[in-house]
Amino acid sequence: MAASVGQGCLRWLPGVAWRSRRPHCEDVVLSHFLQSLRKPSLRTFSTNTRKVHTAPARSLSLLRPLPILVATGGGYAGYRQYEKYRERELEKLGLDVPPKLAGHWEVALYKSVPTRLLSRAWGRLNQVELPHWLRRPVYSLYIWTFGVNMKEAAVEDLHHYRNLSEFFRRKLKPQARPVCGLHSVISPSDGKILNFGQVKNCEVEQVKGVTYSLESFLGPRTPAEDLPFPPAVRHSSFRSQLVTREGNELYHCVIYLAPGDYHCFHSPTDWTVAHRRHFPGSLMSVNPGMARWIKELFCHNERVVLTGDWKHGFFSLTAVGATNVGSIRIYFDRDLHTNSPRYSKGSYNDFSFVTHANKEGIPMRKGEHLGEFNLGSTIVLIFEAPKDFNFSLQAGQKIRFGEALGSL
Repeated sequence: MAASVGQGCLRWLPGVAWRSRRPHCEDVVLSHFLQSLRKPSLRTFSTNTRKVHTAPARSLSLLRPLPILVATGGGYAGYRQYEKYRERELEKLGLDVPPKLAGHWEVALYKSVPTRLLSRAWGRLNQVELPHWLRRPVYSLYIWTFGVNMKEAAVEDLHHYRNLSEFFRRKLKPQARPVCGLHSVISPSDGKILNFGQVKNCEVEQVKGVTYSLESFLGPRTPAEDLPFPPAVRHSSFRSQLVTREGNELYHCVIYLAPGDYHCFHSPTDWTVAHRRHFPGSLMSVNPGMARWIKELFCHNERVVLTGDWKHGFFSLTAVGATNVGSIRIYFDRDLHTNSPRYSKGSYNDFSFVTHANKEGIPMRKGEHLGEFNLGSTIVLIFEAPKDFNFSLQAGQKIRFGEALGSL
């Protein structure tokens, strides 16, 4: 290349000796080379309307979307962590911090993540049998990370659990969770109380200041002929349709199960389960931080709603799925299959336990085993009770299965 350009310089400057002009030609070569790096040549082609200039593929390859995406996502995540840190510091000072709700685009972006597919993959991974020598270090790491109390487990030997699924669904010693007999409603699981109280209208608080629609959460009212009890008031608000007796109120309680908590849930009272409704949906995280950020989080996620009645009227227990918790199991319901690809989001399917042979449904005793999660998630109780029903709780407190929620 240097020779050709040099010869070109000699042609441009006739009569000048090659040796006398050699340094100048080298400068020309270098300047041409540097200009080719700074300004990639543009190719021009004509259309019927205007000329179009295109850059070579080499210049376009300099735009790398992955680093830009990682930097943008990392910056946003850092900003969110800073906001959470500032909120915690203000709460320590006793200041009431109003929740900052996610925008529609943020919720849509989160829902676009294939959490259902990831949860199914996680479920299959949980079923893989671990080598005997690997069980203790794997389970010990989990115990240390989430603060699991293995002294309460019915089997404390870590080598007994063949896979992660068995370890997550471990049973407790009978004396580890005594069931309170003095109160009418007990906690169905271990966890943290996110919110509780009366349902004042058709909006229910998932955490303080963030609500979800009662009708969207439970779904449309089942026809009265399929239920063992009729609504007290017809053709009124959805909340009023759930109240079956005059003078009663509707109450709710939200319990969050962390990954280190006991993963089974039990019957919170003596009641009869008449109906099951399964909502396929997203599997977003339901930790308290997300519950403060996303409005109607529980309505977006997959859930199983059990409805029936107890001695004071309507009673329901809803198991809400979460990321890596696509599997919700109800022990007496063999037809239930959660996080299945055959079910699409936005739909629901019903199943009635009231038949010609069994006109009441499935009777459940207080404290009886009801179901289980594969990992931590959320239990929501919505029930009818007289006006003098009182919760013996505080928002944010830790609670264990069998302890009192409230009584008359």
